[in-house]
Amino acid sequence: MSRLLPLFPLQLVVFPGSVVPLHIYEERYREMVGEAEAAGSEFGIVLAKDGGIVNSGCTVLVEEVVQRYPDGRFDVVTRGQRRFAIRSLNEEKAYLRGEVEYFGDEDTAPVAPELRQRAMDAFARMRRAEGDETEAGGVDADDPLLSFRLARAVDDLEFQNLMQRSRSEADRLHSFAEFMEQYVPKRQYIAKMKRAAPTNGFGHKPAVL
Repeated sequence: MSRLLPLFPLQLVVFPGSVVPLHIYEERYREMVGEAEAAGSEFGIVLAKDGGIVNSGCTVLVEEVVQRYPDGRFDVVTRGQRRFAIRSLNEEKAYLRGEVEYFGDEDTAPVAPELRQRAMDAFARMRRAEGDETEAGGVDADDPLLSFRLARAVDDLEFQNLMQRSRSEADRLHSFAEFMEQYVPKRQYIAKMKRAAPTNGFGHKPAVL
């Protein structure tokens, strides 16, 4: 059997290259992350859902221990590495481990510039809807993993998980642009309600008495 990968369930989807700060406080995860930091080895972050976990995730490496606390807690900065699918789980330790299969993109053809631009335009619309005038947000349109950089900014774990599973950069960029067609109007409505809420306590026009 291949080496078991330690698994960390979180309300979080990680992508290769993502910088992920973590505050480690549970004893079992202090042990798990501490061992990974000492050995320079990976552990996997998986999305916690409905009392369990999804069957895919992304490994991370500890890049820096930012702070250690007297009670044993510590803050670390990690970075996403490899995506994986879980084939089986092992519960012999206090934390989950899994036998996993690593995967990358199967479709490695260059992405058409038009598709990249469509995705970047959709990203800019999203940022404007959220009141951010820096539309590019520091994202490089020529990044070979552009879709992951864009997906990180979306406040939707289900969508992020679908993007993490996809094995085609072109498919991910297309999916991102399509998803923005529904997502941006929702963000605009939320922003509008936040602006209106202080005026009447509800966020909607007060009833006429």
